Formats: sequence, structure tokens, C-alpha cells
Amino acid sequence: MARPQPAHAHGKQRALGIVAASVVAALVGIGAALAVAPRSPHAEAGTPTTSPTASGTAAEPTAGPASSTPSPTPTTPTVEFSLVAIGDVLPHAPVMQSARSGSGYDFGPLFKPTKAYVEGADVALCHLEVPIAPKGTKPSGYPTFGAPASLVKDLGDAGWDGCSTASNHSVDRGFRGLEATLDTFQAAGLGHAGTARTKDESTQVQYYYVFEDGRTIKMAHISYAYGLNGLPVPAGKPWSVNVFNADDADVTPILDAAKDARKDGADIVVASVHCCVEYVTQPSSTQKAIAQKIADSGLVDLYIGHHAHVPQPIARLKGGPGDKGMWVAYGLGNFLSNQDESTVGVRQTVNGVMLRATFTVTPQDDVSVDVGWTATTVDRAHGHVVYPISKNSGAVGHLSAATVKARWQLVADAVGDAATEVTEPGTHLADNSWHNTRTP
Repeated sequence: MARPQPAHAHGKQRALGIVAASVVAALVGIGAALAVAPRSPHAEAGTPTTSPTASGTAAEPTAGPASSTPSPTPTTPTVEFSLVAIGDVLPHAPVMQSARSGSGYDFGPLFKPTKAYVEGADVALCHLEVPIAPKGTKPSGYPTFGAPASLVKDLGDAGWDGCSTASNHSVDRGFRGLEATLDTFQAAGLGHAGTARTKDESTQVQYYYVFEDGRTIKMAHISYAYGLNGLPVPAGKPWSVNVFNADDADVTPILDAAKDARKDGADIVVASVHCCVEYVTQPSSTQKAIAQKIADSGLVDLYIGHHAHVPQPIARLKGGPGDKGMWVAYGLGNFLSNQDESTVGVRQTVNGVMLRATFTVTPQDDVSVDVGWTATTVDRAHGHVVYPISKNSGAVGHLSAATVKARWQLVADAVGDAATEVTEPGTHLADNSWHNTRTP
């Protein structure tokens, strides 16, 4: 069975209410979803509610009362929605110290300046690079990470709908850490892709559903990593972490997952790929080969890259579904970390990229994607607060206008000019969205 997890829904003011995967999830999950401050109000009186079936696919809205007036011929609407994604969430020990609050941790203040950008998206995906520390153990930073459980709840409160979890640090705390991570995601009502607690769970695809004028768009999120820092995959559990052979640019597991999602009815597939060379702004030849093979497959609509810890180019490759091209963000840098020139010798590590993708799905099921980017930076010396910045931001936090402008320039130089800069938070484009995993 698909795990019963709370729905995490949001949308415009006219949004449908929170929907859940089953009667149990509807009764139990809604309370949990409200605990993480969902971004939309409950359904207004008289608004038809769209509910999923047990398989995770969406059912049609319940028909209203019969009318003697002839109904107009139904038309298939064009659906437009936005997705925001960020770089690595990498809580080093000093970052956790900045989040200290009494006997626990509160990461909310660190995320606050970016919250409007996150809440303005129909779907928001983060990348949690580290496991959660198992119960009975203490949080830890580099080299063997284990973040406090409150980090996941705080990500939900900041507006994120889910995260990719496949990374080179996925098994830093062994299988117990992997279990703790996904238990925490489930409790917070967030989606996740890349790791699994059971063999059955490893075969499930993380879906995000977008609703517009009675039409449902099904988006799959898949997540893979190049390796595990030399650590073994948990014994007897080869399914617990999604990995692929990056050395040979063998993307077969990624494409197999994309094929499975397409066969299961996914209209859109987004791939998060944690790979390749750290601390260089230009993607390696292997990294380019990996992205191009994925584009050539025609199975993936958007490629989101992680692991470099510095911003890398955003480009549109040949191929993609329908041979219309595929956008690739080779590396989104660090969203939250303690890295900068003084800690790792690379000044770009203090920066990240917030990717905003706009998907348009026509009545004929043709999908087009447009992307933009927003630079982010961490005020490392004053609480590790993350700020969105632009060329004309001026001073933010404790960072001078000159420092902000210099950091923005580093991001702009790395990203390139293929995509457009986004300097203001967006607004919801679809009626509503929510997530759920399906039963294979």
C-alpha cells in the first residue's frame, strides 16, 4: 500500500481545500497538514472538492445538482503552473548553532527572507542533502551529518512541499538515519524522492498534482545520486538509496524511473540529479554527458542539478519530450550552508540559485517549460540567514550593498544568459496543488 501521508495543498484564494489520499489520510492527515501551515485556505462553501482515488490518481470533481438548463460543451483547459527549486540544504554545525532556540532548533528565521518566493510557487521542491539524526542521537555536522528533526518541519513552514533526498550524504547515519529522515518527512506532510524505508516504498513515485478548471496534471519527481562518499548501501537494502554510475555516465536507472512514471500516467517528469565535481562553476564533461543523455531520452521535462556547492549554468539542451528541448540547471549551489571563501576557499559557495520553472500544458497535452532564476546568498557571519538578491538589491541584513552586488555578479556570471532573472516573488498560476505517492 502507498504510505498514508498528509496532503500538503496550496493555491490561489479560490483554491480547493486540502485533499488526501484516503479516508484515513483525510481524517488524520489534514490536522498534520495544518500543523505545517499550508498555504491555502480551506475550500469555500459550494466549491467542489477534487479527491484522489486509492491509487493516488485524481478523481473528477463531484457533479452538482441536476439542472434543467443545458450544460455547455466541456472544453479542455490549458493548465499553467510554477515550480520553484533550490540548491543544497546543508546544515553544518555552525548553521545548527545559529538555529539554536532554547533546548531545540528553529530554522524558520534563517529561511524567512525567501519565504515569499517559495509561497508564490504552485509546487516548491528543496534538496535536503543530509539525513536526520535518529532518535537518541545528537545532531552533527561535517563530515558525518545528522540534522535535527525540526529542520524538516521548518522547511514545511517555510513553504516547501517536498525535497529530493538522494545525495552522497544519504547514509551518513546508516539505515536508521535514512528511516528517521523519511519518518520526519511523513510526519511533516512533505513529499520526498530518492530514498526509501522499504522495498515497496522504493518502487513508489513521488507525485505532485496540479488542478485547474477541473483538469488534473500529474507531475513526477525522481531523485538520484552519483554515490555515497565511499560508504556502502545499507546491507540487504540495495533499494534504500537511488544511485547511478556517474563515472560511465550510465543514466539507465534514472531513465527507467522516468519510464515507470510515464507508464503510470505522469504528464511531467522532473529529475533531481546529485552529481559530479564540487566547487567548479563549469559543469564537467561527464556532467554534460549525463544531462544530454537524459535530454535525448525524451522522458524528462526538467533537470535540476545538485552537489557542486556553487552556482552553475542554466541551459536548454536539444532533445526533451517531443524533441522540444530540455532545460537543465547543472547546479543550484548552496541554499543553506556554512561554506564560503574562508571555510572552503571558494567564494561562490556562499551563493545559490532559486530556479523558477513555468509549465504550460495545452489541451493536446503538449508541455512547454520556461525557466528563470533568482540569486540567493547566506549572511554567514550573522545567523546564516538566506536572502534573495539582485543587482540592485542594496544592503540586506548585515551585508553591504557592495557585497551584495559582488555576490550577485558571481551568480549571474555562473548561470549565464539563457534564462531570465526573476527579481520578485511570483503568484500562484493554478487553482490548487497537492502531493501523494501511488501504489505500484
